[in-house]
Amino acid sequence: MALSDELNNDLKSAMKNHDKTRLTIVRMLKSNLMNEKIKLGHDLSDAEAAAVVNREVKQHKDSIAEFKNGGRDDLVKGQEEELKILEDYAPKQMSEADVEKIVNDTIKQLGASGKGDFGKVMGAVMGKVKGQADGSTVNKLVNKALS
Repeated sequence: MALSDELNNDLKSAMKNHDKTRLTIVRMLKSNLMNEKIKLGHDLSDAEAAAVVNREVKQHKDSIAEFKNGGRDDLVKGQEEELKILEDYAPKQMSEADVEKIVNDTIKQLGASGKGDFGKVMGAVMGKVKGQADGSTVNKLVNKALS
């Protein structure tokens, strides 16, 4: 089922069940997908739609971290609830072990030997795991492997 169809069904369901949090998130996602469609000037591919959802997940994770740093536990709870809903729509993420294997294989393919090759390795790995792994995780694993 396409993401837009799933969102439409969940929108109706959230309205019937009076689930305000899910309704808000579904509407936000639909709006962001429509804005991206307008910006690009064509219907979104599955990868482009997944990128929009991943961007929202990342923003919510960043907000949670900032609210925790600021001692705003009241806002953290709401953001975490929204994040759980967003993750239902996000593509499945690769395990850290799988990403580490891709990083090591890429380093061997490129013949990378040190920190000077970080950008080259990072770009190649991100191309392989696009939408399936968080950039910070990839960054950490590439740094570890090149050290």
